[in-house]
Amino acid sequence: MTTVLRRLVGAVAATLLLMGALPAQAAVTITFWNRDFGNYFPHAFFTLRGTPDRGGATVDASYGFTAQSVSPALLFGNVKGRVETPKRNYIDGSHARFSVKLTDTQYDAVLRLIAGWSEKTGDSTYNLGKRNCVHFVREALRASGLQALDHPKLMKKPTSFLSAVESGNVGHVTLVEKLGKDYLATLPPINGVRPIDAPVSDPGTIKGKKPDAAMSGGDQAGTSSSTSSVDSNAG
Repeated sequence: MTTVLRRLVGAVAATLLLMGALPAQAAVTITFWNRDFGNYFPHAFFTLRGTPDRGGATVDASYGFTAQSVSPALLFGNVKGRVETPKRNYIDGSHARFSVKLTDTQYDAVLRLIAGWSEKTGDSTYNLGKRNCVHFVREALRASGLQALDHPKLMKKPTSFLSAVESGNVGHVTLVEKLGKDYLATLPPINGVRPIDAPVSDPGTIKGKKPDAAMSGGDQAGTSSSTSSVDSNAG
């Protein structure tokens, strides 16, 4: 082996060792969920989990949009809404549908969406027919780079809407299709933060009902602690 060749091999080996010492590329994954049974109105929401490619704080958060209170006023027009963080136990009983790995640009777009619908920093008007949880999730799907999102007849039907989006984006989403607690059990624990603060709640609890017995006491908001086919009006 000539001296030049030995030097070339040595340089390549050193480069490979350096690459192996670097941290693996990170990304934030967004997962889309629905819940359509129990003592809750149907609901759609999403979770964010991971670290941006550019570095920074690790994220472990969930966000949905809902009316501030469930009352007959929902049937007659605009009411006050807010972006909420579902409790961990609420997520456990929900249905994880599919995930998308976000670029930093897409992740930033999702954060702008959350801020834009927040009662503190944006327009939090809720309208059952025109601006509900499914509309909020649709915009998150759009920010995530997905297509085939226009389903006017499904905008109050979280399960059917996400099924239609899933069918229209084959090859662009990673299917999950698991009960929340089963899906979360497959994820490694992380010490993540909520990038945008939001009230922690059990979204869409029907008036006069208590949260499901299996869900009471769950105040944790992230996923690292952590179906029905019937559609109705979205909360």
